[in-house]
Formats: sequence, C-alpha cells, structure tokens
Amino acid sequence: MKKSILLSFAAALFISAAGFGQSGSKLVSTKTQIKFFSSTPAEDIEAQNTASVSTIEKSTGEVVFSVPMQGFEFEKSLMQKHFNNDNFLDTKSFPDAKLKAVITNLASINFGADGSYPATVKGELIIKGKTNPISESGTITVKGNQVGIESTFDITLADYGVTFVEGKPSTNIAKTVKVTVQAEYQ
Repeated sequence: MKKSILLSFAAALFISAAGFGQSGSKLVSTKTQIKFFSSTPAEDIEAQNTASVSTIEKSTGEVVFSVPMQGFEFEKSLMQKHFNNDNFLDTKSFPDAKLKAVITNLASINFGADGSYPATVKGELIIKGKTNPISESGTITVKGNQVGIESTFDITLADYGVTFVEGKPSTNIAKTVKVTVQAEYQ
C-alpha cells in the first residue's frame, strides 16, 4: 500500500514538473494587433485585427500565429464586406490565416534579460488555403516578464490566390500589401 501511494505521489510530481516546464518555456499572446495597408492612386485601405492568438516556444524558437480572418475591421463597412466575400478572401471557406515559423537566430535572443533583439523567422504563411514559404525579420523586446514582437513585411496577394484583372478592385487594391504585426506575450 505504501509503495502504491509513493508511486502515485512520484507520478503526480513528475506530471506537475513536466507541465510546469512546458508552460514556463511557452509564451502565449492574446494581445496581438495585425494591420494591413494597401495603397493605390485610387485609395488607401487599412484594416486591423486584434483577435489573433500567438505562441512562442522559447526552447525551440517555434512561433505560431492564428489569425481569424473575419476579425479584420475596416474604416468602411463595404470594404469589410468585400474583404470577406467569395471573390476576395472567402473567409467563410478559409476562416483562419496561420503563420508557422521558427526563429532562426534563437541563440542571440535572451528571453531572461531585458533588451531589444533583432530576430529572423523562417517558415510558412497560410492564407486562403495557399501555403507559401516566408522569411522575415522583426524585433523581440524583453522587459521584465513581458516579451513583445514587432515586424513589418509585404505580402503579394496573387501568391495567395487573390487577384483582380478588371473592375474597381483591380485599381483600388494594391497587388502587394504591407502587414504590421505586434504581439505581447506572458
């Protein structure tokens, strides 16, 4: 009986330690802001999304962003309607965009010391069911227990099956849009 209790206690201790270690090395962010900006002579279009979730695995450098596409908010409701419809991003069929990447210079980032660290990530970006390789740079900021990421990069819409050859969208929407990502992790 004592042996059984001792084994149960040891198993519970091991499971707790494993769980603690896992949560200690994985950072989670629900405080994200993803913006995209399109500029053409006809008009500028900007949208923001604060509904994304992201994780960073400090031990491996794995970075994941999951972005609910219907979470983008536009200045004009008609722009939002066009963004979500079948001819543009078809967000009913493809509700999420996802970034799965790895920090390639993980050794130069100290998550335990305050500072601002240049970072590069390499992986895949999935939008509208299309997967493309991505390699971008950004900054990781460590201040106390807070970790932040900031990056700005361009996306070519045709790479994700978003093209317009005629009509108003072909002149009002840029072929390449600027994406700005900010996230705070705990």
